[in-house]
Amino acid sequence: MKSVSELRQDIVSGDWVVIATGRAKRPREFLHRSRAPFIQPKNTCPFEKLHKNTLLVYGKDGKNIKNNWWVEAIPNKYPALAMHGVCALYHKAGIYQWIDGIGAHEVIVTRDHDRSLALMSDEEAELVIRVFQERYFALKADSCTEYVSIFHNHGRQSGATIVHPHSQIIAVPVIPPDVGRSLRGSAAYFHEHKACVHCLVIEYELKQKDRLIYENDYFLVIAPFASKTAFEIRVFPKVHAPHFEEMDSAGRAFCANALRVALAKLSKGLNNPDYNFFLHTAPVGDDKEFNHYHWHFEIVPKTAIWAGFEIGTGIEISVIAPETAAEFLRKIKI
Repeated sequence: MKSVSELRQDIVSGDWVVIATGRAKRPREFLHRSRAPFIQPKNTCPFEKLHKNTLLVYGKDGKNIKNNWWVEAIPNKYPALAMHGVCALYHKAGIYQWIDGIGAHEVIVTRDHDRSLALMSDEEAELVIRVFQERYFALKADSCTEYVSIFHNHGRQSGATIVHPHSQIIAVPVIPPDVGRSLRGSAAYFHEHKACVHCLVIEYELKQKDRLIYENDYFLVIAPFASKTAFEIRVFPKVHAPHFEEMDSAGRAFCANALRVALAKLSKGLNNPDYNFFLHTAPVGDDKEFNHYHWHFEIVPKTAIWAGFEIGTGIEISVIAPETAAEFLRKIKI
C-alpha cells in the first residue's frame, strides 16, 4: 500500500516535518487570494519622506546622498529593544529570571511605496543588502550585542503593519532559540563528521537538482528537503562562510540577485503571497567558535495556518512536496 505521507527530518535541527503526499495539492492551489487587499495610501505613509534621524542613506548610484535617496536606515519609532547605557543585568523573582531589554531596533526603508524587493532590479536589491551589512557591522560593535537579526515581513499575514516595503534589524543580548538550534545542529554534525552540514546539503542539492530552484555563480536557491511549510525557500552561498557581514562586494551582487529571483518567482508563481524572510548567520563573538556554521536566508511564505497538531507537537505539515514546489518555481519566468 502506498504511504499517504512522509516524515522527513531536518538534517541540521533534527526537527521532523510531515510531507502529506496523500493530501497533496497542485501548486496553483496555493495562489494567494487575499480577503482584503493590503493597501495604505501614500499620503498617510510614514515612510514616504526621508527621515531627519536617518542612520544611513544611499541613492541609486550607491553614494551616501540625501537627494534622490533610494534606501535608508532609521531607528524604529516603537523599538522592541533599546540601549540604556549598560548591558543587560539578570534579575530574579523566586524561580524565575529575566534580563533588561537591552539592544537596538532599526528599520531599513526603500523609497518606492509599491515595489517590493521581488520587483526591484539587481542593483536596487544590492543596495538593500549593502545597508543590511553596514548596519550589521554598526550593531555588532556594541559590547552588549550577542546576535543581530535581519528580517522582512511582507503582507498582513506576515505581521507587517505598514504596506510600504521595509526590513528590520534587531540587536539582541542573547542568542535566539531558533538560531541556537541551528547552531547546535551544525556544531554536532561537524563534531561527528568533520564537515559543514550545509556544505554537504549544497553539494547534494546541486548534484540531484530535484529541489534546486535557481543558481548563479556564487549562490543557490533550494526548497529544503524537510520543508516546514509549502514553498519554503533557502538561499545559500556556495562557498562556506559563517558570517553574512563579511561577504565582499562581488558576493553581495550575486546574493542580491539570488534573493531577488527567489522572491520574484514566489511572487509571480503564487500571486504575491504574504511571506517572511530572515537571515541565519553566526552570532557576534569569537570567529573560531562558529566556523562550522554556514549563513543563509530563509523565506517562509504564509501558505498554511498552525492547527492543534502543529501547536501541540511542534511538527509541521506541508501538503506539497518540496520537489514539486521547486519544479513549479523553476519554470516561472521573471
